[in-house]
Amino acid sequence: MEPCEGAGRQKQHTVAGEERGLHDDPPSKGEQGQAEDPWRECMDTAVQLALQAGQMIKKALTEEKRVSTKTSVVDLVTETDHLVEELLISALREKYPTHRFIGEESTSAGSKCILTNSPTWIIDPIDGTCNFVHRFPPVAVSIGFSVNRELEFGVIYHCTEGKMYTGRKGQGAFCNKERLHVTKETGIRNAFILTEIGPKRDPATLKLFLGNMEKFLKFQAHGIRIIGSATLALCYMASGAADGFYQFGLHCWDLAAATVIIREAGGVVIDTSGGPLDLMSCRVVAAGTMELAQSIAQQLETIPYGRDDD
Repeated sequence: MEPCEGAGRQKQHTVAGEERGLHDDPPSKGEQGQAEDPWRECMDTAVQLALQAGQMIKKALTEEKRVSTKTSVVDLVTETDHLVEELLISALREKYPTHRFIGEESTSAGSKCILTNSPTWIIDPIDGTCNFVHRFPPVAVSIGFSVNRELEFGVIYHCTEGKMYTGRKGQGAFCNKERLHVTKETGIRNAFILTEIGPKRDPATLKLFLGNMEKFLKFQAHGIRIIGSATLALCYMASGAADGFYQFGLHCWDLAAATVIIREAGGVVIDTSGGPLDLMSCRVVAAGTMELAQSIAQQLETIPYGRDDD
């Protein structure tokens, strides 16, 4: 696997335990380890399934694709999206029959998107489907896991670069074996900000979208980038390769895994209103510092999207 973005951007601080593997946990205490760490096996399973799905996606990148649309002409889906989601959910359901699932394609097909207290897997089989269709490299598998409506871990695999991003609540975030750290930029001036367009392309939405970008450029942000994969953009931010991220129209399956990774890398993830994150709200601001996150949120004009749980 390749080294990760952002490694040279800031000084890395090494403390005891930081050189653990990509999803290793602190040493367990003998036979009590499993009781103290009830979700370790789940995370190990997620990593292995993400690798398996990634190989399927990487192979399909070189093949002809059957493409259809969902909510708009730019909201694409392929048969590989469906096959990967089926692979992930069927394997997880067989191993964990009492768990619940939220998947992008099953939700698009009519399944309810409701987060409960039950252990729940939140899955995006291919984040960056438009990239995938056009063979543009940023393409990822995203697997988040929540219990009691709290995010426990996230696994995101960058299929074309062999980079496995993982985050575990209270145990740090990693890309492969490298510990991740966000930047400590506090203001929009000089910040490097990532965003995504979203599926709506009507004139009113585009005016709001471009107006938000214009505000940050007027504040002399160093740059604004769109890479076509929100989950990977958030991972780049977690790795220190960017300072902030915002988006309207982002779904819970794009956000669940990445939120854990960012928080465990030292960053913050909030609502565009400046309040706490609502995973189902389809809007988000993330940054390395709360100061920058709040500054970004204060400048945004809201682009109206529905909720995932409506």
